[in-house]
Amino acid sequence: MNSLNSTVSPSATFVRPLFFYINGFSSIPHVKYYYSFLCCVYAVTVIGNSFIMFIIYLEHSLHTAKYIAVFNLAVADICGSTALIPKLIDTFLFDSQFITYEACLANMFFVLFFSSMQSLTLVVLAYDRFVAICFPLKYHIIISNYNIMVIIAVIWTFTSAVMLILVGLITRLSFCKSTMVDSYFCDHGPMIQLACNDNFPHVIMTRICITIILFAPLALILLSYTCIIFALLKTASSKGRLKAMKTCTSHLILVAVFYLPISATYIAAITTTLHQSARIINTSLSSAIPPMLNPMIYTIKTEEIMDVIRRRYKRNKLIIPILKQ
Repeated sequence: MNSLNSTVSPSATFVRPLFFYINGFSSIPHVKYYYSFLCCVYAVTVIGNSFIMFIIYLEHSLHTAKYIAVFNLAVADICGSTALIPKLIDTFLFDSQFITYEACLANMFFVLFFSSMQSLTLVVLAYDRFVAICFPLKYHIIISNYNIMVIIAVIWTFTSAVMLILVGLITRLSFCKSTMVDSYFCDHGPMIQLACNDNFPHVIMTRICITIILFAPLALILLSYTCIIFALLKTASSKGRLKAMKTCTSHLILVAVFYLPISATYIAAITTTLHQSARIINTSLSSAIPPMLNPMIYTIKTEEIMDVIRRRYKRNKLIIPILKQ
């Protein structure tokens, strides 16, 4: 596997393999049950997020800045799961663990891009709650549909640029040690460890990206909720505080579901020796589960969406008997 199908430059100092071998789940026993579980997770993710998008698209009352961000989160969830899970199942269940160099870079880009979009969209939703509670009189001026669409467009552009730089730097690495990637997809960290030339710039870029995409958004969300708590403490009515916090419940659950597992995995990997199989299972679950849970959380915990579903259900119950007549 060490120099499989490599393209070597005339000076024999730069090696670009034609293929990589994704090693991921090979050493995990009874892993086919896990693939079946991931298939179910993917199906629920697509159905749930499509349902949320459909409801937001159909219902005019949900054409607000907050639900534009929720719609964007649903798009990122579906695309992120589609970039990861079908390829993962094809790779391991059907023993097609070889992936071309170009396909590997494309896989890396899309998985990391949509994961980053999920993280940054949660920041946008935190910003929405911050303005709604701390500056309620200016909410419709600051958080207009136009403004939120501009913010989302900037996030898409910024994330694309960061991921293109991160993935583009891989093309400067020479892979003369091995082509076996110890992960469940073309993961950036395990790949740069295979390089036999200087990978220090890639290590620095990785840390910058983790900070920008993971820890900085989490810090901003925590800061926004700190401001929200202080604003609510100034509210005289305990009923008003409870009502305001209820509007944040669904978002807080999304934040916990997304950030806690992946942050715990990163911290464990840095502070202790995390077994490779444990790391792979933890990170794959951290990537697959939040997109599945997000639409459920927003459906159950968000009163506006539940009201829309109830109204449409009652309307259909009334229409169906009339059509039968």
